[in-house]
Parts: sequence; structure tokens; C-alpha cells
Amino acid sequence: MELNVDVAVLGAGAAGLAAARVLSNGGASAVVLEARERIGGRLLTREDIGLPVPVELGGGFIHGTAAVSFDLLRAADTVAMDVGGDSFAYEDGALRVREDPFEIVAAVMARARSLTNDVSIDDFLRSLPEADPQTARERRYTRMLVEGFDAADPRRASTLALAEEWSPGDEGQTSALYRPVGGYARLLRTLHGALDAARVHVRLATPVQTVRREADGVVVEATSLGEPLLVRAKTAIVTLPVGVLQAAAVRFVPELPTAKHEALAGLIMGPVVKLVLRFRSAFWERVHDGRYRDGGFFHRAEAAFPTFWTTLPLRTPLLVAWAGGPKADALARREQPALVALALDDLRILFGTDPDPHAELEASYAHDWQADPHARGAYSYVATGAGDARAQLAAAVDDTLFFAGEATAPASEAGTVAGALQTGERAANEVLAALRR
Repeated sequence: MELNVDVAVLGAGAAGLAAARVLSNGGASAVVLEARERIGGRLLTREDIGLPVPVELGGGFIHGTAAVSFDLLRAADTVAMDVGGDSFAYEDGALRVREDPFEIVAAVMARARSLTNDVSIDDFLRSLPEADPQTARERRYTRMLVEGFDAADPRRASTLALAEEWSPGDEGQTSALYRPVGGYARLLRTLHGALDAARVHVRLATPVQTVRREADGVVVEATSLGEPLLVRAKTAIVTLPVGVLQAAAVRFVPELPTAKHEALAGLIMGPVVKLVLRFRSAFWERVHDGRYRDGGFFHRAEAAFPTFWTTLPLRTPLLVAWAGGPKADALARREQPALVALALDDLRILFGTDPDPHAELEASYAHDWQADPHARGAYSYVATGAGDARAQLAAAVDDTLFFAGEATAPASEAGTVAGALQTGERAANEVLAALRR
């Protein structure tokens, strides 16, 4: 089968669907080629009648107040909830309400913005003054959030890049935290439903093998539902995750320019292990005379899963267990029952054994993003010394190949759904301008 369109979009995640909507509104013809049998990419919402709320197995938060996120919420006729609750940290053998770890890390990273040469987070933390009694605590929480929030290895992560990400701003990802009511599936359906079917359509179960740049555009070789598919287009938008591009799962002919390979070498796909645990009841709200009833986040830096969070402001019997970076690497290749057992052991340390979390558990939900061949990790971060890697990856090639996805977003939105949406729109507008030329 052969298709002729203006634009071939690789990937039907947030970036690909956002790009497709702009192309559709701009009058271009396009086909979105998605290897999975579903839309969404690294967004995966489980919607079951037996669940009190949708369960997000991939991205679940709205980070910051970027207009693209809230415009999409309005289009989907839904709203965002402020993530509520107190932040508890396990220190000196007990959970205590503490200063939000985000505030601690933001203050630490503010000092890093004065660096003239890039260093790893580990090296930067070692440079903090030993005489300061708060230094040990600052190091512990910075490592915990660099690993957990950024899914990064402190030994490899760029301090300058993360300092820019953590810089104060009105809209950036560290400025506020929300959840979309109804889950991300509702927003994805809105993006998909906005496409003009006469101009733009999405083909699922269609992995791409080769992208060829030719004098008059691109030729994309794919397999659709097991049958060969050839797409001839004037341009292509590549929204594939960094891990997929690094693995050369799609062949580019001719090879991508050196600058693109340098950009990919400077980006690292961070690992995450996320478990959603459903209990008979929200037992943590009852223990210790209701001390943790309004807990939103529970942190223990030494745990297998250093962070747990609730669904506040909605009160449900769900807890999310989260490990990123080296903590996630340590859990690699373990089966889900073993991961659940570790998470429950962590909860026993946090909340005690009355009631026993193991006895309270009813179900668990997870998706292995590291083993997923269409993701190969959770989201990207910048390696030490590779400061402009995101911008290099975002740059177009020959006014023919355009790039989008969270890895091409500015630091303020890197690794977020908002960043993916923004870059999809940016790439599509670049394509429309190229088509006019």
C-alpha cells in the first residue's frame, strides 16, 4: 500500500497528536504512524469500572501552568486539580511533616546557577560546604529528587541543565503541580477527535522501519497491520523517544547529521518504576490517630521506593510507589510481584504493621517502560557537558525532517507532557512554514 501526504508524523503520543492537530487546522494532509495498538505513547491511562479514579501508568501530573496544558483541558471540557496534602519525610525513625523537599532542592540548585563550568550533580553536591549543618540533609534530598523527579543518575546528570530546569518561573514545571480530572486519556481523545478525518488520520500498529530523505521530500517505509506500507511525504515530524532513536530502531537514510548524533549522545533516557497500589481502604489516613490523613507525599530517601503519593484532594484507597534513576535501575528485571513486595515493605516502615499493608492490598498496576521497545525508558535528561543537546535535537534537517517530543523541549518543560505538547505544536508550525516556502 502507498500513501501520498504533505507530512508523515512518527508517533501518536502527546507530541505527535499535538502536531497532527496543528497540521489539520493548517490545511495540510498528514498521516500519523504509531507502532503501538493505541494512541498516547508514554501516557497510559487504565480506566476500569472497579477503580475509584483513572489509574495513570505513565505520566499523570500536569507540571507547571503552561498555556498549552490548560487550553487542552478546556477543549476536553475538564479541569485540573491542585495536588494537595502535606509532605512527610522519614527522618530519625519516624515520619514528620517537613519543609517541602522541592523547596530544599530549589534552594540548592539556585546556588548552582553561578557555576561557570558544568559538573555532575554528585560533584556539585560534594562541593557544598561541610561546615554547614544542613549540608547532609540538602545532599540527601537533592539526590532523592534528582533521581525521582528527573529520573536521573546524579553521577551523570548535568548540574547546569538541572539548575535551569529548577530555576523559579511563573509557568515552569517546578512552579505548580496538578492532575487532569478524568485522566490523560480524556485529553488524548480530545486531540485525536480534533483531527479533520479528510486530511489527517492515525494508523495504529504501524511501526516505521526506514525514513529516506530524497530531493523532493521523504519516503517512509513501515509495516501496517503486518502489511508493507510506503508513505511519500514532503516532510516528516519525528516524535520518537530518545531511547528509540539511540537504539536505531528506525533507520535514517542518509544518516542523520553529526549534530543530531551528538545531541543524542548528550541525552540520557531516565528509568522509572511506578506502581499503583489499591488497598481495601486508605489505611494510612487512620494510623497514629489520623496523623497522616492529609498526607500527599511520603519520602524516605533510603527506601527501595523513595516516594509514595496519594490522590489528594480526592480521597481514594490508592497509593503510588515511585523510584527513578539508579533506584529504578536497582529494581530492573524484577517481576511485578517482587516489586510490590518491596513497596509494601517500605510502607510497613513508614506506617507500621497495624494494619499490615500486605494484608490490605487488593490489586497492583504497572507498566515496564524500560522494557517497552517503543519507549526504552521514562523521559530524558541532559548529561554533564551536553548543555545544548535538547536544542540540537530540536533543530530541523534540510527543511524536511522536524523533531518534537519532551527531549526537544526547553529546560523549563523538559520531560513533561506540557513540553511534548509544546514541541509538537512548534514542529508542526515549522512544517507549515516550510510547506509555504
